[in-house]
Amino acid sequence: MPTSQFTPGDKANILSEALPYIQRFFDKTIVIKYGGNAMTDDKLKEGFARDVVLLKLVGMNPVIVHGGGPQIGELLKRVGKQSEFIQGMRVTDEETMDVVEMVLGGLVNKEIVNLINQQGGKAVGLTGKDGGMIRAKKLLIADQDDPNIKHDIGSVGEVLGIDPELVELLDTRDFIPVIAPVGVGMDGESYNINADLVAGKLAETLRAEKLILMTNIPGVLDKEGGLLTGLTAQRVDELIANGTIYGGMLPKIHCALDAVKNGVHTAHIIDGRVNHALLLEVLTKDGVGTLIKRS
Repeated sequence: MPTSQFTPGDKANILSEALPYIQRFFDKTIVIKYGGNAMTDDKLKEGFARDVVLLKLVGMNPVIVHGGGPQIGELLKRVGKQSEFIQGMRVTDEETMDVVEMVLGGLVNKEIVNLINQQGGKAVGLTGKDGGMIRAKKLLIADQDDPNIKHDIGSVGEVLGIDPELVELLDTRDFIPVIAPVGVGMDGESYNINADLVAGKLAETLRAEKLILMTNIPGVLDKEGGLLTGLTAQRVDELIANGTIYGGMLPKIHCALDAVKNGVHTAHIIDGRVNHALLLEVLTKDGVGTLIKRS
């Protein structure tokens, strides 16, 4: 709805509603996993950048971790290489890893940095290799039918540890870190890491107030399609057991749960297809999407 359709009183009430949340989250860290439609639609991209800049200007510390799966797939297609997946994870040989680093650390990362800077922010693009920030090791995937069988899918990694010093330094100087989920191994090798997992581990390390995972659905849905929120670990276990949560939502929900169990105050799975979803989540009473809390 255009803002011209609101009365001055309506606009004042909307702005006033944000005040307690600005006060509550002042100088708090918010880790945002940015992906899905929000990264491919021009209007949503601009809205996201404006939201991030606004959060920074009112005193919060947004930290962005981004994906780039569709962009990687598109470039691989253009160079004549077929994407291959095992249990939803991209098989990443040496040639594919070169493309992953080019897309995540270059094309996608710099586009996000540029969008934020155009809106008046001061964004800095990083990969997990910068300053040895994200230490990683090779991830072996357990077979769905026989867990004793492990699949080697190449340069795909899992997080061993995160050094927060560089991100914390940027925060103190009013910069907005934009991080590509590429980690570095013990011998300097590069690893492609799931962006949700990096965002979750980074939120834990930074003791973030919020972890926000942007996706292409409204959040966690019940079997009738209704939105579920205010979920605790016990409730999530029940929803997994009865088949309400399954498939691609499982890694996100586990990531969110791990974060809140390890010091993050709340985690949120929100719909990146909604314009200004980030502001709706952080600065309004009802929020948007699914809230996950410790207990």
